[in-house]
Amino acid sequence: MEQRVLGRTGRSVSVVGLGTWQLGADWGEVREEDALAVLDASVAAGVTLFDTADVYGDGRSERLIGRYLRERPDAGVFVATKFGRRVEQRPEHYRLANFRDWADRSRVNLGVERLDLVQLHCPPTPVYSSDEVFDALDTLVAEERIAAYGVSVETCAEALTAIARPGVASVQIILNAFRLKPLEEVLPAAAAAGVGILARVPLASGLLSGRYTERTVFAPDDHRTYNRHGKSFDQGETFSGVDFATGVAAAADFAALAPEGASPAQTALRWVVQQPGVTSVIPGARNVAQAGANAAAAELAPLPQDVLEAVRGLYDRRIRAQVHDRW
Repeated sequence: MEQRVLGRTGRSVSVVGLGTWQLGADWGEVREEDALAVLDASVAAGVTLFDTADVYGDGRSERLIGRYLRERPDAGVFVATKFGRRVEQRPEHYRLANFRDWADRSRVNLGVERLDLVQLHCPPTPVYSSDEVFDALDTLVAEERIAAYGVSVETCAEALTAIARPGVASVQIILNAFRLKPLEEVLPAAAAAGVGILARVPLASGLLSGRYTERTVFAPDDHRTYNRHGKSFDQGETFSGVDFATGVAAAADFAALAPEGASPAQTALRWVVQQPGVTSVIPGARNVAQAGANAAAAELAPLPQDVLEAVRGLYDRRIRAQVHDRW
């Protein structure tokens, strides 16, 4: 699989990675053996980037990755984790003492001496403007608790603030065919600064797979049930903030754009991979088949210009009014 340098980390990662939120919680139950099989299938398909967080299953996702890497020390996987969401979201909690505690917990969970990459996990907006916060992250690097740090953001404005920080290696942001705003300023600014871009929620929580109808019901412990209106965390993390019925209709239009031999989901991932400035796209997978299909999207031919223009037209016609200015 094609590898790209992840910004200021200097490390190369696969253009299709694996997001592991679903292996922890919030997408319904995933058995441990199934989770480990997903990790293994991803590596077998050429994936060299796992994205996780200390809050996914209260550490379950990290621990599963740690177990897998102990059993497969030759896997050559770069692990990007995140911290900051296990406490009440107040800026004063983002300080060095907490950072040390959180990093040390993730080091234990993952079974490593030094974390490859730690990302601030969608913190309160004032955190991005705090010199103290980034001085503390620099301290973690100096102490060799972490090799590099980045941020995971909800808004384009937060991304641009972070990109201006000289120590920020990468920015993780929602980017998909239903969320085009980052293309305007964030991706060009990141490329100019040498900051990597990790594109999350690339399938709009599964909408872009084309598998759902308005009658689809998700489990009660799936965030696509309980967070549709942002009751538990930012609404943008669920269906990219798009109303479900609107998203289902738009996804049907998107599915018609898939080239021969490619699924709608693979088309959605290919669209992200070829956006200038993107380092890697990090879809989730709940089973081995999904993991393999996601990785195979990296091998698709670039989408032609008429398809790119059709995606833009679909966004402008059906989606833009709901999400563009908000995020």
